[in-house]
Amino acid sequence: MKIIVLEGSPNRNGSSNMLAEQFCQGAEEAGHSVEIVDTAHAQIHPCTGCIHCGYEGPCVQKDDVEEIRAKILGADMIVFVTPLYYYGVSAQLKTMIDRFCAFNSSIQRKHMKSAMISAAWNSDDWTFDALEAHYQTLVKYLNLRDMGAVWGKGCGSPEITRHSKYMKAAYELGRTLS
Repeated sequence: MKIIVLEGSPNRNGSSNMLAEQFCQGAEEAGHSVEIVDTAHAQIHPCTGCIHCGYEGPCVQKDDVEEIRAKILGADMIVFVTPLYYYGVSAQLKTMIDRFCAFNSSIQRKHMKSAMISAAWNSDDWTFDALEAHYQTLVKYLNLRDMGAVWGKGCGSPEITRHSKYMKAAYELGRTLS
């Protein structure tokens, strides 16, 4: 299976990207092809809502999204990776997701698999409620097949995350994909 991992953390060495690395290692060991796209540092402009794309591209904006679009549509699975910022995805990942507007139908027709990986400082029971709801809405809207999630509660720093149970959980999520 070909997997595209959309990393949305502005901190390249942060907790959510550490979890993504573990996921990728497990998936590659299981024989899957994995490509990481650093959406946080890519040249991605916000959707203007101009609808020039007709909801199926191409977008009038000339940035990295056309290349990322091809990678997404060439994959069998999409993995969303984000730190929890104010109980939602990072602005960087959200900007990429908003640009799906120009190729929603293509994603929907593929019936891709998906997963979510996130890390948060907070460890309350409700920490990921809003992000989980957003992710499940994306799954429904884009006709994705949810393969699981890693909700890294209490992963406030890379050092804490490194010694957390979520490193193994992310690895196992990747390793057990079918």
